[in-house]
Order: sequence, then C-alpha cells, then structure tokens
Amino acid sequence: MRSNMLELMDIFVQVVESHSFTRAADALQLHRPAVSKAVQQLEDTLGVKLLHRTTRSLSVTAEGEEIYQRAKTLLTDVNDMMASYSPGQPPRGQLRIDAPLALIHSILIPGLSEFQALYPQIEIVLTASDRLTDLITEGVDCVIRLGELADSSFISRRMGDLQMVTCAAPSYLEKYGTPLTPDELDHHKAVYFFSEHSRDVQEWKFVMNGEIVSRRPGYSMRVNNSDVLLSCGLSGLGMLHALRTALEPYIETGRLTEILSDYATVTKPVSILYPDRRYLPPKVRVFIEWFSELFKKYHQR
Repeated sequence: MRSNMLELMDIFVQVVESHSFTRAADALQLHRPAVSKAVQQLEDTLGVKLLHRTTRSLSVTAEGEEIYQRAKTLLTDVNDMMASYSPGQPPRGQLRIDAPLALIHSILIPGLSEFQALYPQIEIVLTASDRLTDLITEGVDCVIRLGELADSSFISRRMGDLQMVTCAAPSYLEKYGTPLTPDELDHHKAVYFFSEHSRDVQEWKFVMNGEIVSRRPGYSMRVNNSDVLLSCGLSGLGMLHALRTALEPYIETGRLTEILSDYATVTKPVSILYPDRRYLPPKVRVFIEWFSELFKKYHQR
C-alpha cells in the first residue's frame, strides 16, 4: 500500500459526501486541482473508475460506492485506533446506535442531552427498530435489545430488567369488561407485538401460585412496531402487555387502565451488543458506560 493511500481515501470520501470537488476542497482546506488529482491517483492505483464527472454533475460508480463504504469504515477504525492510544484525546466520530422504539422514547432520548454535553465530538446516528440487526453489514456500532438473546458472535452486556404491565383503554373495558385473573384473558381481545425475525407473537407471562404461566388472549391485531402497538391500544382495539416505562405516562393520565395488577409479570431483560473486536472504540466504550449508568438511575427513581 502506498504511504499516502489513507490520505487519498480520505479525500475521496470527502468528495462523495460533499457531492462536489469544490466543497470537498473547502472542507479539507486544499486547492481544487489537488483534490481532483488525488481522486485520479486513487483510481489509477486501484484500477477502477470511482466517479462519473461532468461539468454539471457528480455521481459515484458501483465500484466507487463499494470502495467508499470500505474506505469510510477503514478510516473510522484508524481514527478510533489513534484515539485509543491518545489518552488526552476526547472520544469523537460517528456513533451508530440501534434500539427499540419503546426504549428510545422512554429512556434513551430523555437522557441523550447529557451524553451530548459530556461528549460533544461524538455524532450520534440513532436508528429505531424492534427487529434483529446485523451490526457488521449495517454498520451499526452497538445495539440495545429487549428480551433473551439468541447465541451470536457479538459481545453482550446485560443492563438489567424492565417491568411489564397489562392494560387497556377505558373504551375497551367499558365494551368488553375487565378480566380479574390471567385465566379470564381467554375471553378478551389483544393487540400483540410480533418479531419480524421469528414472526411469533410475544407471550404474556404472569406469576400465579408461585409459577410462571403464559396466557394468550384472542387475536385482535398483530403489529411489529411498538408505536403502532400503543396507538392500537389507545384506540380500544385490544388489551396491551408491554413495558411499563412506555405505558406509564398513559396510565397516569387515564388514557389506559392497568389491569391484573395483583399478578406479578415476568420482567424483560435489556442488553447492549457490540461486535467482537480486539479493541473497543472509545466512542462505543463511553456510550456503553454512560447508558449503563443511565439505566441504573432509571431504576433508582
């Protein structure tokens, strides 16, 4: 590899993200001809055409897109490596996080301003999903997940557990009545959350006579998004069994009514996963430590 290959890749990445040689030159504080020459030199070295250039437009070739993605990952790893050996250097760079919608709304977003104040040089890219995520192919640094984890090649760290709650809209209870025991759920409708990965609905688990039992009311709807789940419940389409942290504000305002409060529910574990690398980038390490403390504070309320 040529000694200046990283510099050439850095210039190429800037050109792609700026959609302009001129804007890339301004951002890098270089002359425009130097930027154009660097991209040409990278094309000559790799033996492929990276960009389609005209006087009015700039687009990336298929090969250029692949090299852009790989160069960006390589440059990020190099920057992380340099930062990890520079104790006085604050964590920086783009941090990609994927988390369930319910946790994002109730725990993560309310606390993120604190994280940004502590680490202003970290740019957060937050994706919200309730599905399994491939950290490697999707370029995600860490994933927060609910529930028991399947075996994987990723490192996982358990943050703790969250309570579940069963509730329904007053309009639903007025129409169908209120179940007094988990066994009475058989005669009711429910809005279920299902996993896109397995397509199975989540079971409702309670503690009865010291034993864990699973109950499934009759189907009303099945959804794969926690925001949609909440909207359906608020509309009286069926009962809900979900995270207390997500439903508590609606219970407090009376838009939802808690039911079966005499029966303990089985808690849902919360874990954070990240790729099994030989070193953990500082931006990921500080986020994991921060989120761990945030989760502890949440439980101490």
